[in-house]
Amino acid sequence: MNWNAVLIPMGIFAGLGLVFGLILAIASRLFAVKIDPRVPQVMEQLPGANCGGCGYSGCAALADAIVRGDAKPTACTVCDAAATEQIGKIMGVETGKKVRRRAQIMCSGMGGNAHLKYRYAGAKDCIAAAKLGGGDKMCPNGCIGLGTCAASCMFDAIHMVEGAAIVDYEKCVGCGTCVTNCPKNLIELIPYDAKYWVGCRTALPGKITRTLCDAGCISCKLCVKTCEADAITVDSFGAHIDYEKCVACGKCVEKCPRHIIKSGEIPQKDA
Repeated sequence: MNWNAVLIPMGIFAGLGLVFGLILAIASRLFAVKIDPRVPQVMEQLPGANCGGCGYSGCAALADAIVRGDAKPTACTVCDAAATEQIGKIMGVETGKKVRRRAQIMCSGMGGNAHLKYRYAGAKDCIAAAKLGGGDKMCPNGCIGLGTCAASCMFDAIHMVEGAAIVDYEKCVGCGTCVTNCPKNLIELIPYDAKYWVGCRTALPGKITRTLCDAGCISCKLCVKTCEADAITVDSFGAHIDYEKCVACGKCVEKCPRHIIKSGEIPQKDA
């Protein structure tokens, strides 16, 4: 056997491999993308949930945006107060006190209160059902009740009970994913310790709402007249609570003739 015919090509390929390896090593150093050392530091404080509640594709993207100055250190809705404060220290800014928020379903039309316009028998998805005439409820702002919010919650904080979406406040981190996925815009993030909320998002006059739902806001404004703290307004025919003004006196709950201003005991936890 002519060993030269074998060894010479092998030597050539080995030499070429060595040359190309050196070229790649040099290129990797010359064209390396420099990462700000604060990015991994911020990333360590983020929860790693990649829920998208901040508006970015994931925690890594948010960390990069915070360091670039495109997002605030408080942008993560899942981070607790301690982690948010630490991010602020990394960025050299004061973050202030973070207010924990929770999701709240602003509808009382479940349980047969909302009148139906047809019987839906399609996919168990609110977005799909909403494409069929806005869903099966007569009220254009009524909860469809097929659980898209529950399915989208990465923290198992929403459950469907007899067609109604119920929020588990202790599990809810206020990421806002359910808010984004509700085709009726019925979910709102409110302060975690808020005791009262308006269970209706109607945008129709009271006389019309009466014909669509047995529990819809009729824009009577009795809650507005009763509130001594000036914390309730009726805008676009629906009542809204200003939580910065609300003193949780409960008078609006007692006065509402439709019983749609809800109350409940919220577990008291640190933010």
